[in-house]
Amino acid sequence: MLSNQVLDSVYSLRRKEVRNTVNYLYNHAGSPVNVGEQMFLTVLNVITGMMWGGTVKSEDRERLGAEFRQVVAEMTGYLGMPNLSDFYPGLAPFDLQGVIKNMKVLAKRFDVIFESLIDQRRKMAGDSENNDFLQFLLQLKDAGDSNPPFDIIHLKSLLMDMVVGGTDTTSNSIEFALAEMMNQPEILKRAQHELEMVVGKDNIVEESHINKLPYLQAIMKETLRLHPALPLLVPHCPSNSCVIGGYTVLKGARVFVNAWAIHRDPATWENPLEFRPERFLDAKWDYTGNDFRYFPFGSGRRICAGTAMGERMFMFLLGSIIQSFNWELGPGIKHDLFEKFGIVLKKKVALMAIPTPRLSNPKLYE
Repeated sequence: MLSNQVLDSVYSLRRKEVRNTVNYLYNHAGSPVNVGEQMFLTVLNVITGMMWGGTVKSEDRERLGAEFRQVVAEMTGYLGMPNLSDFYPGLAPFDLQGVIKNMKVLAKRFDVIFESLIDQRRKMAGDSENNDFLQFLLQLKDAGDSNPPFDIIHLKSLLMDMVVGGTDTTSNSIEFALAEMMNQPEILKRAQHELEMVVGKDNIVEESHINKLPYLQAIMKETLRLHPALPLLVPHCPSNSCVIGGYTVLKGARVFVNAWAIHRDPATWENPLEFRPERFLDAKWDYTGNDFRYFPFGSGRRICAGTAMGERMFMFLLGSIIQSFNWELGPGIKHDLFEKFGIVLKKKVALMAIPTPRLSNPKLYE
């Protein structure tokens, strides 16, 4: 579902949402905007549009988006909360912090939304124009030829994974990237100059330009090095006991990989705490996970399935907002790059930045 071929087929959806965001920023030029919030809403609209865009009426999409944003924020908070039961399993039945109870409530809220969407899709059976992920998954479930069987629980879980896993991660990374560029204006200017050379001053960024923007690509890689979206990746669970580096890891153990620390290891990285995109211009590093010194999307069989989607959205959205606008902080506000740890890495203080249009033709903001 997240192959390059499928992503190419829904480019018009991504383009529409990115242009809507550019237009929103243009209409709020000169005033502070919450960058992370706008990036989140853009990515959320793209992901939900891909999953069930043909199912939801346009007038309901904004309401659904707001509801999802609230539930996703609460769920990622609980996913990253230290739970006493993880360290003292005997306390698990008591759920002293209420984590399990609250997560069940959130899961039910997701379930109600998904049930409504599935019912709507069922009523639209035979509508070939609405070809989205939900239709594909329902066809897979109804075919009943997968082993193990793909049932309605799997379907809802997959939808939830895509909403939770694909929104906060990408939007937070874009927010960190813009904050780092604003903190070092020469990096922002160099990226804007590259865009002018490739895209031009009388044109807008398209996804077809992405592969011709090596410096912007380096900015993405450096952002994911210094501020990995999932600092401990996703918890892993070995299917067999094994010995790693002299340590026995038991079957069924919960394993966290500290990518945040690995990406800041001075034995690998020169001046590891500095934001320096130039270190990635030699094309040595990629997202395949084959080099365990840099693997922001994980590695092996459990590597992130949404890598191609995340790369496209990051490059397209960041390229669009820095080509179209100059950015500055409000008066009296200082640059703040502190992180807030959780299963998803966030900026501790939201980036409130003021966009100023760069392009002379107003039609380029429509």
